[in-house]
Amino acid sequence: MNEEEFDHTADYVIVGAGSAGCVLAARLSASGDHEVLVLEAGGSDRSVFIQMPAALSIPLNSKRYDWGLHTVAEAGLGGRSLHQARGRVIGGSSSINGMAYVRGNPGDFQEWVDQGAEGWSYADVLPYFRRAEDCVYGADDYRGAGGPVGICNGNGMQNPLYRVFIEAGRQAGYGVTDDYNGFRQEGFGRMDMTVRNGVRCSTANAYLKPALKRHNLALQTHAVTTRVVMEGKRAIGVEYRQGDRLLRARARREVILSASAFHSPKLLMLSGIGPAQHLRDLGIRLVHDLPGVGENLQDHLEVWIQHACTQPITLNGKLNTLGKLGIGLRWLLFRSGLGATNHFESNGYIRSRPGLTHPDLQYHFLAGAIAYDGSNALSGHGYQVHLGANKPASRGYVRLRSADPDEAPEIRFNYLQEEADRQAYRDGVRLTREILAQPAFEPYRGKEVSPGSNVQTDEEIDQWVAASAETAYHPCGSCRMGTDPMAVVDPQCRVHGVENLRVVDSSVMPTLTNGNINAPTIMIGEKAADHILGRTPLPKAELPVFEAPDWRNQQREGQPHDS
Repeated sequence: MNEEEFDHTADYVIVGAGSAGCVLAARLSASGDHEVLVLEAGGSDRSVFIQMPAALSIPLNSKRYDWGLHTVAEAGLGGRSLHQARGRVIGGSSSINGMAYVRGNPGDFQEWVDQGAEGWSYADVLPYFRRAEDCVYGADDYRGAGGPVGICNGNGMQNPLYRVFIEAGRQAGYGVTDDYNGFRQEGFGRMDMTVRNGVRCSTANAYLKPALKRHNLALQTHAVTTRVVMEGKRAIGVEYRQGDRLLRARARREVILSASAFHSPKLLMLSGIGPAQHLRDLGIRLVHDLPGVGENLQDHLEVWIQHACTQPITLNGKLNTLGKLGIGLRWLLFRSGLGATNHFESNGYIRSRPGLTHPDLQYHFLAGAIAYDGSNALSGHGYQVHLGANKPASRGYVRLRSADPDEAPEIRFNYLQEEADRQAYRDGVRLTREILAQPAFEPYRGKEVSPGSNVQTDEEIDQWVAASAETAYHPCGSCRMGTDPMAVVDPQCRVHGVENLRVVDSSVMPTLTNGNINAPTIMIGEKAADHILGRTPLPKAELPVFEAPDWRNQQREGQPHDS
């Protein structure tokens, strides 16, 4: 195919200006030696609701900024279909997410290595986490400062309930950690968020916008990629639609898919790369039989345990029109106050049972009782803990419904299919109740609103979780990294069996990390950029990490307070 048949030509064509794509755009264009073209299906992020951290529920539920994807009816959730928000805007999901910054546990990355992702151990990835960070607390062996991504604690836990939650964890026999993104994840402590100077620090703000000043980086918005253009088993470009025009962009070096755990496998399959029989059934010409494309799909669920609060100090008192107006005005004028935080300012990580080397349960604490979309706010004052069982055994898939690029893919997670996942929530609910019953909450504790005192047995907890659990918006794994026959990309993110084609986003994660996945997705972009440029990886950071002293026999370090 001649170069004249293409509308644009660049060395690297990146599909998706999201959490990883923006990182790649900045890093691949930094030297000035390579022409980089980024194709983004969405448009501008110039919205106060994107940039104001407290307004996160608005873009998360906006048809303008979200792809509007949904799962099929999930049997484990009583036949419910869950909305799967993915950002359709520069910055991708980092422009519409909850801004929680959680690297994961060092043990998570050893799991990746054990599944064939050689070179992705904690010692390998830590330098890339540090390179990305501009941590307000300052740099140390574990944390970075001066990087693109601003990280802080929002309002610094000014509401006393955030510190009460940490103290309750300590009273329940768990440790306290100064930095869950540093030496020790396990325990209770302040929570990090991707906010700089009161503004959301998306990857668009952190990486893409500064890099767009370079002559060798171009961005095309409202550009919906429809397939990878192949020449035999070599990727030579992409086809995309912009308005009513069908265009082509040629990649002299590589095509890089950074289109999400849903759209990266979708694009591979539309391009003839994937499970052979599935593609034949849809009439798609097979280019390369790669059976793992779309498989291994994983996500975190979470449930909210809510209590009434006996003191009028929670966010629920600010949810009236006048309160919201005041919050917004202060943010617009000063970039401060309750508008400058995502309101998840303390968190915890615990093990659900003895015999686990690292935590599998995560808590976000909110000094209010309210859903992500602003609905279901508690009448009166309240607080809530978001509980996530973060190491699910259940696996799902992404598949095409047809060969039409405009049709949304079929998404099935098989949530709670495995007994181990249901047991993790039974344990988690009971452990959470024990924490909330500690003396630290005594001055504030009202009745348990959700799940409520009538939910006690295993069966009752199972029913409540199935009826109320929501996605934490952490899809990954559908283009798994590894070297076995079901792996989609190798440890340098190159698609197996295909030349000049990589996938760089959360879909390459072999397993979910213990926490929110935006931080590891940014890290993947950072590390993959060095692989793409042929650079020697940053030197390993061989540092000690916390391990519970008697993890084989004890679920926690100490004994609960005798209340």
